Amino acid sequence: MIYFLRGTVHSFGIDYVIIDCNGIGYYVNFCEQGQISLGQTVTVYTYQQFREDAQLLYGFLDVKELDLFEKLISVKGLGPKTAMTMLASANFNDLINAIENGEIDFLTRIPSLGAKTSKQIILDLKGKLVEDANNNSEGKISQALDEAIVGLKNLGYKAYEINAVVGELKKMEGLNTDQYLKEGLRLLLQRKGG
Repeated sequence: MIYFLRGTVHSFGIDYVIIDCNGIGYYVNFCEQGQISLGQTVTVYTYQQFREDAQLLYGFLDVKELDLFEKLISVKGLGPKTAMTMLASANFNDLINAIENGEIDFLTRIPSLGAKTSKQIILDLKGKLVEDANNNSEGKISQALDEAIVGLKNLGYKAYEINAVVGELKKMEGLNTDQYLKEGLRLLLQRKGG
């Protein structure tokens, strides 16, 4: 599983970016073209989809957008392309607020999203996204901490377990990814009584 790619923007189009990682070009479905430029070094957090006919990568510049994307595609009848359209068409916080407040009108204005799917999104996700909106409104946490969070997920910790220690990790400013990862593991083990 590829959790993130760090490399240089080789090229990009309306709905994709090609990232050069040490001479290997990764094609990533991507909707944040306004925030990248050719030759720029970027870290893109990815979701890898396996299909019978293809292996696809969907990429995001912020790990919180990846988390929301994964929650959206867990909704019955909602695929990765529609979830990408939602994230490209609406502001992160506005989208979360619309789901939390049951605003079907807001959701149905998003291209390729009908009333039935909008109701299903609200039914499945309402009450599960408030913490995401609060965390995002505090401003983007450091890239090193973002990468450590991805690492903790990779080690099998659940989002609710990680969210319980993120507040404490944010207070530890200036650490690198490995240091945040070690501190995160220490805090998680303390919570489990280890």
